[in-house]
Amino acid sequence: MAPMLSLDNVELYYDHVYALKGVSIDLAAGETVALIGANGAGKSSILRAITGLSRIRKGSIAFEGRRIDGLDPAAIVKLGIAMVPEGRRVFPLMSVRDNLLMGAFSRSDGAGVSASLDEVLHRFPRLKDRLRQQAGTMSGGEQQMLVIGRALMAKPKLLLLDEPSLGVAPKIVQDIARSIVAINRDQKVSVLLVEQNSRMALRISHRAYALSTGSIALSGPSADLVRDERVQRLYLGGEV
Repeated sequence: MAPMLSLDNVELYYDHVYALKGVSIDLAAGETVALIGANGAGKSSILRAITGLSRIRKGSIAFEGRRIDGLDPAAIVKLGIAMVPEGRRVFPLMSVRDNLLMGAFSRSDGAGVSASLDEVLHRFPRLKDRLRQQAGTMSGGEQQMLVIGRALMAKPKLLLLDEPSLGVAPKIVQDIARSIVAINRDQKVSVLLVEQNSRMALRISHRAYALSTGSIALSGPSADLVRDERVQRLYLGGEV
């Protein structure tokens, strides 16, 4: 069976500096795949290439058997790909409820949108208590839950997460990690997770790719990589 998502020999440049060099990855339907690596390794550039926010110079990107490199970002969203960008980009002056409904802007099934809203509020009970609150007044962890919930309102087949644990309190990181597992398991949403918290990423993913300066350095089942001496030394601080 062909993978849900595949990048084949992708090259991406910012001006004349390469961000991705010959990157090939794939993700099967139902999987959670993690991308780990240091700042500047190319993790977020992969997400920008998938979503059409950055144009690739070479290679190809396919989703459900269809090439998507060259499509504009809005068309890619309509195919079933939703992205949670780094930095918790909420609409700060809008209510939590209106922020969530913005995620469903491309849908016309009113009953389905209401059902998705109920599902998101069940997934993130903290948001249910703050529906009328301005999003900008919530804590960083609550805002991260909000942007994940907003992405789920699009009813995606594939969820792209860019550093969901960044700047979030440790207890909330655990809540978010559990939510990612549940979204993948219960809602059957495939997940591509970019994360500097390599320990957490390997714990909740099926497979992982470790990046170094725009290239894939290592890849394999997450359970194997977490025991790999090179991964332990380079990405886990020498211990598991």
